[in-house]
Amino acid sequence: MAINPNINYQQVLSMALEDRSTAWQDLVSDAIPLFDVLRRKGLWESYSGPRIRQTLLIDLPQIQWYRDYDFLENAPRELFNDAYWTPKQAAVPISLSMTEILNNRGENQLLPVLREYIRAAETGLAQGLDSALYGDGTAAGGKSIDGFGAAVPITPTNVYGGINRATETIWATGSYDVATDFPDIGTEVDSTTVKAIFDRIMGERTRGNNAPDLILASPQHWEAYAAATVSIQRITSNDGGVGRLGFRTLEYIGPGSRAEIVWGGGFGSNMPANTTFFLNTDSLRMRYNPDRNFDTLFPGDGQRPINQDAIAQFVGWMGNLTMTNPIFNARLYDSAP
Repeated sequence: MAINPNINYQQVLSMALEDRSTAWQDLVSDAIPLFDVLRRKGLWESYSGPRIRQTLLIDLPQIQWYRDYDFLENAPRELFNDAYWTPKQAAVPISLSMTEILNNRGENQLLPVLREYIRAAETGLAQGLDSALYGDGTAAGGKSIDGFGAAVPITPTNVYGGINRATETIWATGSYDVATDFPDIGTEVDSTTVKAIFDRIMGERTRGNNAPDLILASPQHWEAYAAATVSIQRITSNDGGVGRLGFRTLEYIGPGSRAEIVWGGGFGSNMPANTTFFLNTDSLRMRYNPDRNFDTLFPGDGQRPINQDAIAQFVGWMGNLTMTNPIFNARLYDSAP
């Protein structure tokens, strides 16, 4: 039975949400550079089961040189293993009081009200995921996604994906302190040191075609890089990458690779100050439950509380950010800016 007997209002909220929620993945990715890259590469992937499992290549068969009748070795070798993550859940509330509904009679009057509520929910969703992206998964009592604070931490000796990085060094990301790790270049990021520091990190985190391809830079580091390149050398990146979404971007070209440098600042930004993330986006995944990928939690318009004259609905998401090959990712930070 419809929660409102007036035929003009039946299923209005549910239809409006259905129309918008199918596009929320694109909306969120348009607001967050990393999510945009993952969506374009098809790295928003579904999962099933109580855990998110990611198969890892942990070893390679070794080449053998031989002559004539030499014996060939074929000892058992473990090439694959799994990392695992706990799915995290989030929901964005949308509610309307019956007073608001009745005061906006007629479809043409009600829909603008719904649109504003949905836009507010969209903004809250994007800002919440952006905040969690830079966290370590401990926010909200450990209920938020495992963001860069866990995936690319300052001290990469944490347990990540169920694997202890302190003992399994192949599972560790790079970590560079400006104040101590570049004595031959300098102890701070400025226009005279930033290109050499970026080159050093990119060179050490590149092997063949595997390399960071997205560089998220705090305002301090981005502005230093922009100042280091005169206009004739500076390459902007607006086509094909996240620059097309309106983000301030430059193109980095260095040892064996190129990457898009994205400005990570702005009002209310969650990007840590004096920090740059070097990300190999091919190694990252946004894994989601196919039944909870920006879908409504309740059927129809939602729930009507027993003791309130209102409609309540939620749009939910369930999943986590995962990584398959950490060694091609790194964090640059300044412990003494």
